[in-house]
Amino acid sequence: MPDKEQIALMGHLMRRAGFGAARQELEERATKSYEATVEELLHPEEKPPIDEDILYRYMPGYEGALGPPINQAEWVYRMVNTERPLEEKLALFWHQLFATGNSKVDNPPEITQQIAMFRRQAFGDFRDLLVELAKNPAMIYWLDNNGNHNGAINENWGRELLELFSMGVGNYSEDDIKDASRAFTGWTIEPKIPRNPLGRFYWNFEYRPEDHDDGEKSFLGHEGRFNGEDIIDIVVKQPATARFLARHLYNFFVADEPQVPSWNINPPNDPDAIDQLVAAYDESDGNLRAMLRVLFNSDFFKNARFAHVKSPAELVVSTVRLAGNFEGPRPGFNSLAFECNYQGQELLNPPSVESWHTGGEWIDGGALVRRVNFAAGLMGDISLPGVKTIISDLKHRGATSPQEFVDGCLDLVGPLDFSEATKSELLDQATEDGGLNWESEAESEKSKQKIGVMLALIGASRDFQFA
Repeated sequence: MPDKEQIALMGHLMRRAGFGAARQELEERATKSYEATVEELLHPEEKPPIDEDILYRYMPGYEGALGPPINQAEWVYRMVNTERPLEEKLALFWHQLFATGNSKVDNPPEITQQIAMFRRQAFGDFRDLLVELAKNPAMIYWLDNNGNHNGAINENWGRELLELFSMGVGNYSEDDIKDASRAFTGWTIEPKIPRNPLGRFYWNFEYRPEDHDDGEKSFLGHEGRFNGEDIIDIVVKQPATARFLARHLYNFFVADEPQVPSWNINPPNDPDAIDQLVAAYDESDGNLRAMLRVLFNSDFFKNARFAHVKSPAELVVSTVRLAGNFEGPRPGFNSLAFECNYQGQELLNPPSVESWHTGGEWIDGGALVRRVNFAAGLMGDISLPGVKTIISDLKHRGATSPQEFVDGCLDLVGPLDFSEATKSELLDQATEDGGLNWESEAESEKSKQKIGVMLALIGASRDFQFA
């Protein structure tokens, strides 16, 4: 049987590399080595993907849906039910980094196609991902590259590629932006098939050589008649790119950093961790799987427990997975998608190309009330399968005293590392209620209700907002 520390470390890994896991899964994973579990997560192709035949058979409206809430619900379904948790978590990471919003694209299936591209490219080379991003029709439209022409450049894509997607502020000049934009002229969307009578068709990338500026360009100290792929080849070899990507990975998977726009003036919280990730980037020529392997196996990751505020999607999906009430197709995924929206993260529609501000900025007064009510409502519902399992495990452990009651709940839900102040409040509640009693059916029913109250209090706590 794995010891408590092994299970706690596995819980940490699954919260960050996925959307959490129930106690039974943590115990099963902990019987393997930690490194073996990391390798399994890094190779999602060894696990079955979402069964799309089942998904669309039971919820046919999800296929090719034209309304943002349906496309959001489809993605939440995948996050909740995936057997490839890191693949789906990386799709969320790339969506947050390469923010593309339906507010302008006005074509939710195209952003859903972009998310699918993130899954395909999630563990490959950063260079290949940037090339696919530059060819992605939703991104082309979002940053106006379809209006970027030979002799009349539009700088939106060229600027954001350097500023927000690869290098960061202060590592290029305005002339670099102009010549990068010239290199991407002719990268556009092919003419669309009319929508009626068969509905909306997907957009496709088209390269138009007659609209490409083939003249001499100067970019980051390099001279040549560059095309878009040449620009990306230069970008991914820049030291600034390795550091920028490393800091994004650290901010998302390890611990909250200052907001991205301030990175040119605020140094990383853990420079040594960033150096390790940069070394992995350099040694692997920008391979994402190699960087993630170093990250998840590092001491800086293992020691950063509960140092990351859950995003709304992380809070909603992880709580649902723990409660176990949305396994497989069923009504209600729309409501879960809306819950993410209400808490401040409208999936497929980030507020701007700068994306969401993260960490403590996920939480304001209104968002906190939504987060607390959502988590407490699910955690306190003793009719849900995951909650029933927690109750059963507590009974099996023979937990009766208030201390055993509180410790058991925190252990089975996480294991969670709560502050002494929160633990004291939970213990006061358990003491007032008189602990647990399993000696009769009537007392057992009372104990179940007490556990529901305790789990709701855990879900409502400040500590539960952290992963």
